[in-house]
Amino acid sequence: MTDNPPSIDRRSALQAFGSLTLAALAGCTGNGDSGPLGSSTATPAGPFASLDVQGATLVVELESDADVKHVNLVKPNGSLFGTRDVAQGASRVSFDLGTTYTPGKYELVAVNGDQTIGTTTRTLQPDLQILEIEIGRKNPEKMWNGTEREIADEAYVVVENRGSGPVSVTQLLFLGMAPYPSGEDGTGYADDPDVSGIYDPQSDSEVSKVTFGPEEQKTLYSSRSPFAFVPGSGTTCTESDQKGTFTLSLETAPDASSVSKTYDIRYSAAEKFNNCTLTVRRQ
Repeated sequence: MTDNPPSIDRRSALQAFGSLTLAALAGCTGNGDSGPLGSSTATPAGPFASLDVQGATLVVELESDADVKHVNLVKPNGSLFGTRDVAQGASRVSFDLGTTYTPGKYELVAVNGDQTIGTTTRTLQPDLQILEIEIGRKNPEKMWNGTEREIADEAYVVVENRGSGPVSVTQLLFLGMAPYPSGEDGTGYADDPDVSGIYDPQSDSEVSKVTFGPEEQKTLYSSRSPFAFVPGSGTTCTESDQKGTFTLSLETAPDASSVSKTYDIRYSAAEKFNNCTLTVRRQ
């Protein structure tokens, strides 16, 4: 059982355990994409009963009467991602995708000796969406069970993965005219990949990442007080109303991309630097 061997061409990958040439495979049972982009479970034909992405694992169910000895998973570039032996009497194998896989269309090849029993494909593509953001002091009931002071300057962000592949959020950033932004005018961790800015209530600590399986929704909590008023940093209250924008950005893996939304923010007039009311609206 091997994972992530050196890159080989598609024909070598499919023949690794006796599979047929690509020309022969083109006519095998079960060809075709096994499900839509947003579906985590699919039911292809042939020896494959179902494919299901659970968290960051691709679970492959074979038909109970399928005479399959190995299942190969081939990457979008044609190289072999991994091979799983099918134990006698078993009908399930799984591949740990993690969040360093390459998004795209993967091919599963069922093999017995020198014969390919069938193939099917599965698109693995995350689609992360920001659904909601709010400040802790304005919605304490949606924060973790902490003290008022702990949660007042933090934020919660509701995020959903509407794609077909797993994805991890590795940084939660607040950039622009947030009171205490993640850039150099605030906490300054935006350029430090080792700091996520994500708080985990269960461990009571900052975590390095939060992983979403397909069709999975979670709430992220900030850990660096982006809505705190700090003299000399970010934006503080003044005697006049202030308005501007800030960007909520999620840095993600596997493809090191970012998902962001920009929000209007308004500071009411106040005599003290930390006594104004904040209003956040999506643009």
